Amino acid sequence: MLLTITYTGQNTTDLGYLLYKNPYRPQVFELNHGKAYVFYPEVSDERTTAALLLDIDPLDLARGKVGTSGGGLFDYVNDRPYVSSSFMSTAIAKVFGTAMTGRADSRQALSDSALDLQATVTMLPCRGEQERLNSVFEPLGYQVAYETFISDEKFPAWGESRYVRLTISGKVRLRDLLKHLYVLIPVFDRQKHYWVGADEVEKLLRHGEDWLPGHPEKAYITGRYLSRRRSLINMAFERLAAANAADGEILVVESEVGEDKGDQKPNLNTQRLGSVVAALKNCGAKRVIDIGCGEGHLLNLLVKERQFTHIAGVDVSHLALARAGTKLKLERAADSVRERVQLFQGSLTYKDARFAGYDAGFVIEVVEHLDISRLAAFERVLFECAKPAVVVLTTPNKEYNVNYGLSSADDLRHGDHCFEWTRAEFRDWAEKTAAKFGYQIQFSAIGDRDEVHGSPTQMGVFTICV
Repeated sequence: MLLTITYTGQNTTDLGYLLYKNPYRPQVFELNHGKAYVFYPEVSDERTTAALLLDIDPLDLARGKVGTSGGGLFDYVNDRPYVSSSFMSTAIAKVFGTAMTGRADSRQALSDSALDLQATVTMLPCRGEQERLNSVFEPLGYQVAYETFISDEKFPAWGESRYVRLTISGKVRLRDLLKHLYVLIPVFDRQKHYWVGADEVEKLLRHGEDWLPGHPEKAYITGRYLSRRRSLINMAFERLAAANAADGEILVVESEVGEDKGDQKPNLNTQRLGSVVAALKNCGAKRVIDIGCGEGHLLNLLVKERQFTHIAGVDVSHLALARAGTKLKLERAADSVRERVQLFQGSLTYKDARFAGYDAGFVIEVVEHLDISRLAAFERVLFECAKPAVVVLTTPNKEYNVNYGLSSADDLRHGDHCFEWTRAEFRDWAEKTAAKFGYQIQFSAIGDRDEVHGSPTQMGVFTICV
């Protein structure tokens, strides 16, 4: 992760005074999960650049720090050590904290002045939302430029990468630039490395007090910064509304929609899991495997059904598997239960002999988390290599999103979704996949039905042709 800040004009070496970092002495700062380095690639009277480089330890993220009781923050395979994320925001606050306050002692007049500044953020996750870069940064007085990349030069058909190299430039105070970056980098990344609680509301309002209340994208920024947690968003938005007399403005949140709303009837997730269990029971399967089992919610239901003599759960996250084991109470379970249940780590995009030998495999609300470029690998792993007699797959129906206030084609139900299919798109993919690998396919809808947009979840049951 690399952030550079360039000051052009006269006596630009004063940038060192404003940042409280000597241009001629590189410095190292210890972070919770790595180190931060500050150095100056160029220093002159006309142009000076300060660089903040983060070196995050990927093993530390996955395993947890030595001496701690908790597990790691992320899976072993992830992009966290290599992209600009909340780790960068944390480093900005730690390394440039005094500069963010605006205090500059002998250079106070310079600190209070708007300067010709340019910041470049390397590898900012953007997930196809490049137009948001303009709508978020331009109202703050910046000129915006970004460079996109293809996912893999050897496989151009995979399309564009989800990462961009962002450059913003304008005449702004240094303290404002740092505050903007501190808040907005996590807005685009959407995956903070720490727990988001009420203190995050205070951070957002403190660093955004001078610019956020009047920003045209304040709803978008607030929702993303607070990780789409509705209670926190409402808390922050009430105070923002009071700040600019925008009472009555509605905040659209793209998280947790369609799930439990406190109704007496079963929520969507309960209906979804029930539909899957029914499909598995109807096909007469005895040996079943949950590919992408997460924390084991569906496994916990299947264990109660004596029809299923062998139940396997696989997930890429060892932490999720640990939670699944806890939910299933495997450590205290009877021998008969432990003999029926097997949990193991694996990826649904890599061939694995352990996936084979099951009557039915199911992939529940997982496929939409894959990059489109990985779908072909997923299809081969599931339908060609594992090749169970029955495959049950569920995924969101994108058309239904309008019922959750998500009107834009780019709005997805969850921040980690890479795509969502309409009913026609899902049917097209499922029918082609079934024909390619020798399966028949039946479709069904799950959840409350809208006459125009269908139901929130769509399910396909693939049955191998005999």
